[in-house]
Amino acid sequence: MGDTGGTAVSSCRFVHVAPGATPMPRPRLALYAFVVCVLSVVAAVVSFVEGTWGLGIVWVLLAGLSSNMCWYYYKRTKAERGHSATR
Repeated sequence: MGDTGGTAVSSCRFVHVAPGATPMPRPRLALYAFVVCVLSVVAAVVSFVEGTWGLGIVWVLLAGLSSNMCWYYYKRTKAERGHSATR
């Protein structure tokens, strides 16, 4: 619609970093995903014990998704720290 000056916008993320400083990785995302994973496993166990199998399966699926997110963000943060250390 509008003219972008010939440059492509690659991301909608806005990062405010002081000039000359490098942005810090966010390990909190991995921690939040881990907390969601643990809570969903607890909820799944409670659901299965109470006999609501359908809801328990949903909680297990959420636990699997959040564990994958935790693993991804942990590895991404670890790789960013290793990459920034070599600069």
